[in-house]
This record gives sequence, C-alpha cells and structure tokens, in this order.
Amino acid sequence: MFHVKPRTRRLHLFDLDGTLIRGSAAAVEISRQLDLVEEIAVLEEGFLRGLTPDEFAVQARELWAALTLEQVTAAFEGAPWLAGIREVWADIRARGDHCAVISLSPDFFVERLLDWGVGSTHGSLWPAVPFTEPIHRPGILDARAKVRIARELCAGYGVEPADCVAYGDSMSDAELFAIVPETVAVNADHHLAGLSRHSYSGGDLREAYALVRNSAA
Repeated sequence: MFHVKPRTRRLHLFDLDGTLIRGSAAAVEISRQLDLVEEIAVLEEGFLRGLTPDEFAVQARELWAALTLEQVTAAFEGAPWLAGIREVWADIRARGDHCAVISLSPDFFVERLLDWGVGSTHGSLWPAVPFTEPIHRPGILDARAKVRIARELCAGYGVEPADCVAYGDSMSDAELFAIVPETVAVNADHHLAGLSRHSYSGGDLREAYALVRNSAA
C-alpha cells in the first residue's frame, strides 16, 4: 500500500513598504496626511545613505508629533496597495499554509493588515497615537530583526526556513532572502538583483503569488 506524503506546510513572509504598497511606504503615506512629504523624503534619503532605523524613527516621531488616529486611517486607506492582497492571503489560508507581514514600519500601521486576513503582523514598536511617549529604540526593527522574527515564526508553526516564501523589494529584505530559498522580488530595486528566485513587476499580488503558488507541492 502506498502512502502519500502530506504536503509540507509553507510560511509566506511579506514585506510592506514598496512590496505590498507599490512605490511608496507607510512613512510616506502618513507624512502625506501631515503635508510633510518633502521632509520625509529627506529622511528616506538619509535611510538609504545609512541612517539607522531607530534614528529614522526618532526623527519621524518628531515630524509626526501632531499625528492623529484619523490621519493614520486616511494614510492606510489611501495608500497605493497592490490589488489582490486579501485574495492571496485567503488562498494561503485555504491551502493550510501560513502568512505574516514583517515590516520596519510602525506597528500601529502594519497591524491594520490583520483585518485583511494575514496571520500575523510584526512592525516596529511605536508609542500609541496620539503620541505621548518617545520612541523606545530597542523596539525598532532592522533587517536583522526580520530574520529573527522569521525564525521565530518558523519555530512556532513547525516549519523550516526552507519551507518559507519571502516577498520583498529592497535592501532591508536581503538578509531574509539569503536564508529563504523561495523568494519573489516585487517591484524591487537593485539591492535584490541576483538574490531572488523570481521577479515580479506590476500592480497585482495575485500575479506575484502565482509564481510560487504551486512551486512546492
């Protein structure tokens, strides 16, 4: 009698800025609500030149001193999200697989994706909006933290990094791409060139997901 080996469960790991949000980032969309687009652009440029994530957060917190929950909601709802995000996550769940978002962006923004059906969200730990507390630097994530969180999720779900799929777009995803064999560069910059197994350019997550949906049976 033949025994069919059960399909290995997979864990899909999604970046947010530039990946699920095309051509933008949570910080940019939040700043847009405060008419601080030019100011956040300077910070973003600094980040590309080596500004650490925790220092970025401290300076962004100063820029956003007057931020309200209503503005966070408007930023989230108005962001240029890829199409098909809810459908992809629903399909992942229906197949018995798992999915998570790991982002350097503020947790108060990232966690809103739970309502769209992702299994868990992991963002930098910011004070509650409206702000009354300063940034706690150790709570701000960096690229290395993405790898740590991915490994913790693997342990929790009982899967290996080899059973993961990672979706990202920039240098903050490079370390994670290095430990995950199945990777999708989504509207990516040059930092992921040669690091990803698949590459997608477009506006629909369903099309990026199709590249890996049946790659591990």
